[in-house]
Amino acid sequence: QVQLVESGGGPVQAGGSLKLSCAAPGYSFNSCGMGWYRQAPGKERELVSSISVDGTTNYADSVKGRSTIAQDNAKNMMYLQMNSLKTEDTAVYFCAVDCVTGRPRPEYESTYWGQGNQVTVSS
Repeated sequence: QVQLVESGGGPVQAGGSLKLSCAAPGYSFNSCGMGWYRQAPGKERELVSSISVDGTTNYADSVKGRSTIAQDNAKNMMYLQMNSLKTEDTAVYFCAVDCVTGRPRPEYESTYWGQGNQVTVSS
């Protein structure tokens, strides 16, 4: 069982920045694929960004150029830096890890999820 603990969300003005963090106390991410998802009210959970075991990163078109995903294996941490925030970025953000498939997905039983962290961007 992997416990993921998220932090860093909250209210922010449009155009501002924030950094989300995801910690896995006592668990190593070295052989795991990781990612950030978000879910807005009435919408399905969608992938924001991911980082694979070999360090390859991927971003949704909606956040490309405004976001950076990073992983610190020494600290068992993952981060998502988001800049130039828009009101449409408002959602609950979840970190996810999958050490079996290497690709965290909502439909995979092997994917573990954080508790979710609300990000609210106001105009």
